[in-house]
Amino acid sequence: MKLSIVMPAYNEGEHIYTNLLKTNEIVSTFCDSFELVCVNDGSKDNTYEEMCRAKEQCDRISVVSYEPNGGKGHAIKQGVKAAQGELIAFLDSDLDLSPDHFEDFISHLESESADVVIGSKMHKESKLDYPPLRKFISFGYYVMLRVLFHLKVHDTQTGIKLFKAEILKKIVPDVMTKGFAYDIEILACANEMGAKIIERPIRLVFTRSGGFSRIKMKDIWQVFKDTFKIRKKVSKIRKERRKAGK
Repeated sequence: MKLSIVMPAYNEGEHIYTNLLKTNEIVSTFCDSFELVCVNDGSKDNTYEEMCRAKEQCDRISVVSYEPNGGKGHAIKQGVKAAQGELIAFLDSDLDLSPDHFEDFISHLESESADVVIGSKMHKESKLDYPPLRKFISFGYYVMLRVLFHLKVHDTQTGIKLFKAEILKKIVPDVMTKGFAYDIEILACANEMGAKIIERPIRLVFTRSGGFSRIKMKDIWQVFKDTFKIRKKVSKIRKERRKAGK
């Protein structure tokens, strides 16, 4: 099956050229058929030009670009629309998480007959170099999601995931979240559709300066507000499924 890796980027001009070519090099070692769908989310620097420069070096790279900045959720949505593979993955373009994780993800998606595989910082086998405050926030958020959505996963926010395209393509057109809560909306909807979601360990090297990377307190507050909007959406889906006898 062809693999599409969606890589959203905002103001990543300093690293995106190198990271795209590095991703291509790594994925080539375990996958013969794949594409890299890089999304320029209204960057104000030279991200788009650097993406195009990488595309000239590698025909597996395609570029989606637009203005103004729409948020990470919007970037993922546009990337998924452009993706052509039977499997679609999300990968943060800073490469804090190596694309070599996908070899394990694909293997377990097949062996466990799963529909979705997500990287989890809270997996007992994960190896993390990660700020303690973000660990605390991740745990608190896990508790909230368990209560609100009955999601049997520990970590929805890690930036590496793998989906069967047939499921993801049904969900993404109706995704309403444009910011960081898009992960929750997609996974909560997949869960309500009966998709099998499994977690796999990750190796995370936190490279951003500062404890919160580009995520600010206003972003965290927005995620919480979006989460309750998502709950209303999921409750509606649940009621419709009950009426249909599913």
